Amino acid sequence: MTAVDVKNLKGEVVGSFELDDRVFGIEPNTAVVHQAVVAQLANQRKGTADTKTRGEVRGGTHKMWRQKGTGRARQGDRRAPHWVGGGVVFGPHPRSYHKDLPIKMRRLAMRSVLSAKVADQEVTIVESLALTSPKSREVRGILAALGLERGALIVLPEADADVKRATGNFKDVRAVTPGSLCLLDVLKCRHLIVTRPAAEALTEKLLAEVQRGRSIHKNPQTSAEQPTVDMERVVDQETAAGTPADVAVADAAETVAAPPMTGAAVQAEAESAPATSADAGESEDA
Repeated sequence: MTAVDVKNLKGEVVGSFELDDRVFGIEPNTAVVHQAVVAQLANQRKGTADTKTRGEVRGGTHKMWRQKGTGRARQGDRRAPHWVGGGVVFGPHPRSYHKDLPIKMRRLAMRSVLSAKVADQEVTIVESLALTSPKSREVRGILAALGLERGALIVLPEADADVKRATGNFKDVRAVTPGSLCLLDVLKCRHLIVTRPAAEALTEKLLAEVQRGRSIHKNPQTSAEQPTVDMERVVDQETAAGTPADVAVADAAETVAAPPMTGAAVQAEAESAPATSADAGESEDA
């Protein structure tokens, strides 16, 4: 854990806060940061640039003049690339520049950048950031009190309309939440102002476990893991037992659609059902 000072909006130290070294104290991985930046910049490209080929521009397809005897250079039609208004040979066409980046690499890049910011003392932790009115002069006063007059990136635990409106007139000041924090914004900003709840939420977000593999259904009451039902396996079992194919498919669909029964549900069903045939006859007579 890395202990840092917690300041109020007047720039006074009011306490300390321990930053998780797994997020704010690792060795920055510059190679992963570079890949993440390249991917984000590529994903921002629209890929809508388009040029017309010689088959798309206006103009006839007739030969300009005969091949020999005129003294001129031999030519084809007016849509050839070397004519004014002709087609473009190797021009851009609509395409996708999208680059995929694993979530673990994205998180590692963010943790690397945050760790570098903390190492360079470019992160300020504040207790909270609440404005009395959505005025730009209040934000300017807060930045001046914290010694950050050249701009900063403010990270709040949740969206605040007043702070967003007050920072709208500044070119180098932005207010974001941990869920909308962008790697490019962190790299471009000169300083980070992070509230204590936002730092906790950011730590939790960057250290969350990545779920992979088969989907697991969980019962909200018992929190027991229930594996998904394989429809093909149920159909195969029904067919092997001699059930017609259409009936087997219908039974399998009902089995997949029905939620799995928990132990409490099975016990309740067993208690409600008559134990023997004699008990069933007595209940019918009653």
